[in-house]
Amino acid sequence: MHNLSKTQLALSWVLQLAAAGILLQTLFFKFTGAEESVYIFTTLGAEPWGRIGTGVVELIASLLLLVPGTASLGASLALGIMTGAILSHLTVLGIQVKGDGGLLFGLALIVFACSAIVLAIRRAQLPIVGHYFELA
Repeated sequence: MHNLSKTQLALSWVLQLAAAGILLQTLFFKFTGAEESVYIFTTLGAEPWGRIGTGVVELIASLLLLVPGTASLGASLALGIMTGAILSHLTVLGIQVKGDGGLLFGLALIVFACSAIVLAIRRAQLPIVGHYFELA
């Protein structure tokens, strides 16, 4: 398995914690049916199943990000989720949602960036990629 330098490991952990923290914080709003979450998923035509399903997948991504052996999988999953969120903002919702000043869009960009960097740092730890490195 690919060994990370101390700097890579520290940076990865800071980014993993940031991404997981944001994802976990937004779960409260999704799972309690907060007005903003209901509005977003109603606008997307996916209320309530999309809101709850997205919350479950975000919870899984968060947990995977917090376990060293699965952080690359969590980053991959979070990257996919945030790609959907960003595209939803750009094509349907708009940058600002219900006067939030673009906060939700900004948080999606932060999680996307954190996850992309974690994935780049830990790419060799992905099961299929890691297997490739073991063969080399």
